[in-house]
Order: sequence, then C-alpha cells, then structure tokens
Amino acid sequence: MEKHHIMMNQKLLEKSHDLRKQKLEFFDILREALIVSFKNFNFIIFIFLASLPFFGFMVYYETFLQRTLVEASHILKHPPSYSTYNWPLPEFLTETVTKDFFHELVQLSFLYLVPLHLCELCTVIVTVDLASKISAEETPMTLKEMIYKPIYGARLRSTFVTSFYVLFLSTCTLLGLIWLVTNYYVIFANSVVDVLFAVSYGAAFVALLTKFLEWSAMWNMSIVISTLEGVHGVEAVALSAYFSKGIGRRGLLLMLVFFVWGLSLRLPCLYFGCYEGGRGIVAQICFFCLGNVLKWVVCTVYFYDCKKRILEKKVDEEVGRDIDAIDA
Repeated sequence: MEKHHIMMNQKLLEKSHDLRKQKLEFFDILREALIVSFKNFNFIIFIFLASLPFFGFMVYYETFLQRTLVEASHILKHPPSYSTYNWPLPEFLTETVTKDFFHELVQLSFLYLVPLHLCELCTVIVTVDLASKISAEETPMTLKEMIYKPIYGARLRSTFVTSFYVLFLSTCTLLGLIWLVTNYYVIFANSVVDVLFAVSYGAAFVALLTKFLEWSAMWNMSIVISTLEGVHGVEAVALSAYFSKGIGRRGLLLMLVFFVWGLSLRLPCLYFGCYEGGRGIVAQICFFCLGNVLKWVVCTVYFYDCKKRILEKKVDEEVGRDIDAIDA
C-alpha cells in the first residue's frame, strides 16, 4: 500500500522536474494549483460532495460568528462619559457584557475548536490526497477510483495529531491578534492624546498578522506532510519548517491571497447584514469553500515544490563533494 504512495510521490517529483526546469514562484504555484483543480472534472464533483457537511456547518457557524461580532462592536462602543484610564476593566464593559453574551462567546469558541475543525479537516484530507494523486497520475482518475482508493489509517491518524498541534498554535496567535484589536478599540479608538500608542498597537498588529500568515503556510504544509507522508506532530511541523526555510515570503504571499479572499467575502456580509438570513450568507460560504479547496491544493503544490528544492540541493551538495574528492 505504502509502496504505491512512494511510487506516486516519485512520479510527481519527476513530472515536476520535467515540466518545470525553473523553480516555481508565487504566480507559478497559483497557476499550477488551478491546473490541478480543474483538469479533472471528477475531482470537482467528488470535492463538492465531500465538502457538503463542511458547507452546511459553515453556514450556521458564520451566521453565529457575524451576529456575535456585531453584538461585540455594540458592547465596545464608548459611552460619552467614558475615560480611557479605566482600563484594564472599563466600568461600561462590566455593565454591558451580559451572561448571555458570555455564553455566546463560549459556544462560539467550542464550535470553532471542535466541530468546525473536524469538518474542515475531513475536507482537507480528501482535497490534499486527491490533489496529490491527480498531479501524479498520467491518465485521469475516474470517480470510482477516487472513492475506492483509500487513505491509509496510519496517515489519517498522523493528520489528526498534527492538526491539533496546528490548531493550538494558530488559536494562540489568533488570541494575540484579538487582544490587540480589542485593546485598540477600547482604549484608543476615541482618544486623540494616545495617538503614539495607537500607532504602536497598529504596528504590532501588522507585524503579528504578517508572522501569522507566514506561520500559517508552514503549519498548513505540516498537515500536507502528515496526509501524504505519515509524519505527525512536532516532527511534521519541524519538517515543514525545514522545507520552507529561506522561502517564507513566498508562503506568506500565498496565504495573504486567501486571507484577503476570506476578508473580502466577510466584510460585505457584515455591512449588508447577510447574517440576518437570506441568500447572501449562502453565497459567501459557497465562495469561501471554493477558496478553501484552492488553498489546500496550493499548499500541496507548495509542499512538493519545497521538497523538490531540498532534494535538488542535496544532490548538488553530493555532486560538489564528489568533484572535490576527485580534484583532491
């Protein structure tokens, strides 16, 4: 079973070397991901069916999330008598934050950490595995082959283990971003005196967001590694960091594309109140799921390109040592 995966891995690397003598750059990876995604119509059908549970839950989760964000923005609005020196716990916050809102935050956190994570992970595993197989296969896979070609249990378990490491790391970073935004909104939004501090918070937010996107590319690659190679946990994250060493900017740009994509879908929905019901939220989630599939195909292509670079570098080093030995 694993021999088939190894052969498929070798075929993909050889094909990658034959078709692209030059190393893939930012736009090359996006183009290659689009080619992989749309060259087999059966892939589109299978991913559509596999994404239905994630899509259905996302409609519910996104509606709940946007309502909570709107309610939070109302709570954080400063009353006329508010003084910025009441922080860290302004009096108006203790009066406006109700038990119901606190329960909503707890429920939202649970939905994000457990069911949403599991639904997305199932879609991710299928997407990465099929994207790898489609890239390696010379003849198009049929829908029957996609259904009956299994994902081996060892690699499935590895992916789940690594995903929880990634979830912990990404959640901690997101909490840092939320803390910075909340501090700015509560303390500095209506203050003219503290402009310098506001600029400092803004710079810290941009710096942390930049690192978060760069780390996201590395974390996502670790999930791809677990799905395709069976490596899990800290080892997968460390291997991903090794593969992406020196090319973090490329991963940052790739993740920035999908971050902007998600933000451009969410902000109009918040502005027009799509969370109140109707077709708007469904349309948003349709495009979000499309972007999510493309993101993981991009991560798969990105992984193989990084792996190819490392292998070529090792070959060059070995050739260099052989030449030095001959010269000596």
